[in-house]
Amino acid sequence: MPATVGKSQFGPRLRRWLLPWLVAVAALANLAYPMYVHYDFSHSPDTRSYLRMAAGRFDSVRVTHRYRVLVPAAAAAVAAPVARLYARVWPQRPAGQWPLRFSFYLVNCLLLAAAGACWFNAARQTGASPEAAGLAMLAVLTSRWAVYGAGLPLTDSLYLLATGLGYYAIRRGAGAGWALAVALLLGPLAKESFVFWLPWLFWFGRHSLTWPKQLAALAVGLAALFAVHFWVDAHVGAPTSQSVSNALDHFHNVAYSLHRAASPKGLGELLSIFGFFTLVLPLALWLEKNQGARSTESLFSSLGWAELGLLAVVAIHMLLSGDLGRMGYLAAPAFCVALALVFTHWRRLLLPTQ
Repeated sequence: MPATVGKSQFGPRLRRWLLPWLVAVAALANLAYPMYVHYDFSHSPDTRSYLRMAAGRFDSVRVTHRYRVLVPAAAAAVAAPVARLYARVWPQRPAGQWPLRFSFYLVNCLLLAAAGACWFNAARQTGASPEAAGLAMLAVLTSRWAVYGAGLPLTDSLYLLATGLGYYAIRRGAGAGWALAVALLLGPLAKESFVFWLPWLFWFGRHSLTWPKQLAALAVGLAALFAVHFWVDAHVGAPTSQSVSNALDHFHNVAYSLHRAASPKGLGELLSIFGFFTLVLPLALWLEKNQGARSTESLFSSLGWAELGLLAVVAIHMLLSGDLGRMGYLAAPAFCVALALVFTHWRRLLLPTQ
């Protein structure tokens, strides 16, 4: 009997996670393939840094990137068997970095699709229908930043997965402690700025995982990060203080980011993060206000302080980075949930008298 119960519980969980993940993998593989094949790496120091890291060369890598080793290491592991078959499948492409680029493409598609599955399941926790949650997930994955993150040798996919797991855990509450624990384990290694997510995760995630357990998971993640710092610094002969001074230098970007955000080009960059889907949310609010929805409950009543906190953390990333669009895409979990709610209730928005 216990085996039967366990099997019956495993089936729904598999459908909740496997199906959206497979759909996201298929979408990203299609969207990101031209980016992987045709991108001009000559003007992208970030991608060149991660390619060098995957090849085991850290001495010429910027200090900002050199400790984000998980995705390059995974790509290097995948590249070993891929290289044996690559020339047979694509003989027209010269030997060199093509197998490694393809491995980054594979790893990033899989990781970013897992982040999409987190967004899907978070949307389901807010009351969105499965169809609406799936459509919203696909809409968010059409962003050019998702295409960049999946098709290029970058590490954004792992960071989006860590934040997506954290948001899912907050939305799910009890029963999702595993997701928050994984987020706290992966986050520090995914990106140093994960530190800004910690107050948000600790407070809103306390119903998913108690504070002592959160601290234990974070301690393991930080220990792994310190071990990576020690190994890389010893490998390249860099002083430990170099990473600290580099982190502090990012505060100089605040004035630039504010000036850029207030410019027409910056506003366009912000609006283009999610493309025309950005217009769906204000349009839904306008329809709800002016056409009279049948329900007295607001369309976004299930959202609240957790989403506002998420947006605040994303704003910090944008200010410190100066890369408004790329960092703004970190708001994908909350945007996906809000979009899924609109898609779920579109009938009462467009057909209020029915």
